Amino acid sequence: MAAASLMTRHRERHSTQRTGWLRAAVLGANDGLVSTSSLIVGVAASGASSGAILTAGFAGLTAGALSMAAGEFVSVSAQADVAHADLELERAELAASPTAEFAELVGIYEHRGLPRDLAVKVAKALTERDALGAHMRDELGHNETNEARPTQAAAASASSFTVGALVPFLGMVAPAGTVRLVVIVAVTVLGLALAGALAARAAGTAGTAGTALLRPTLRVVLGGCAAMAVTGLVGVLADAAGG
Repeated sequence: MAAASLMTRHRERHSTQRTGWLRAAVLGANDGLVSTSSLIVGVAASGASSGAILTAGFAGLTAGALSMAAGEFVSVSAQADVAHADLELERAELAASPTAEFAELVGIYEHRGLPRDLAVKVAKALTERDALGAHMRDELGHNETNEARPTQAAAASASSFTVGALVPFLGMVAPAGTVRLVVIVAVTVLGLALAGALAARAAGTAGTAGTALLRPTLRVVLGGCAAMAVTGLVGVLADAAGG
C-alpha cells in the first residue's frame, strides 16, 4: 500500500518528450525576433518612411512564418520517413533472421552492463512481448518521446515565429529617426532575453542559482544584437549611397 502510494506521489517531469515542438518553437521565436528586427532596423536606418518600414516588416513576418512552417514540415516529414523505413527494414530482418536478431538484442544488453544470463532473459521477455518494438527502441533508438510529428513542429515554428516577429513592431510607436531605432533595438533585446530565458526554463535547464539561465539568454541576445548591427550598417550605407 505504502509502495503504491509512493509511486503515485513520485512523478518526474523530464523535458525529452518536449524536444520536437520545443526545438521548433525556440528556433521560430528566435528567428522571428532576429530576422524581423534586423529587417526593420536596416530599412529604418536607410531613412525610409514609416509606411515603408511597416510594409517591409509585415512582409518579412508573413514570409518568415510561412517559410519556417514549410521548412519544419518538410524536415520533420523526412525524419518520419527515415523512421518508417527503419521500421520496415527491421520488420523484414526479424522475419528473415530471427535468431540473429535475438543474438543482436542480447549483445546490446550485455554491452549495457547486464550479465550474459540476464541479458538473454531480458531479450527473450521483450522479444516475446514485442520483438519489433524492442529492436526499434534498443537497437535504433526510436521511441514515443522522439517520434517525428511534422504538423506539430510546423505549427509550433510558425506561431512562435509570428509572436517573436511582432515584438520589434512595438518600437514603431517611437518618433522617427534615431529614437525609433534605439527603441526598436531595446524592445528586441528584451524580447530576445525573455525568449532565451523561457527556452531554458521550458527545457528544464534553468538552475536555481541562475547560472544555467544566464548562458542561453546571453547566447540569444548577443546573436540578435550582432544581426541587427550588421543590417543597420547595411541600411546606413544604402542611405549614404542613395544620398
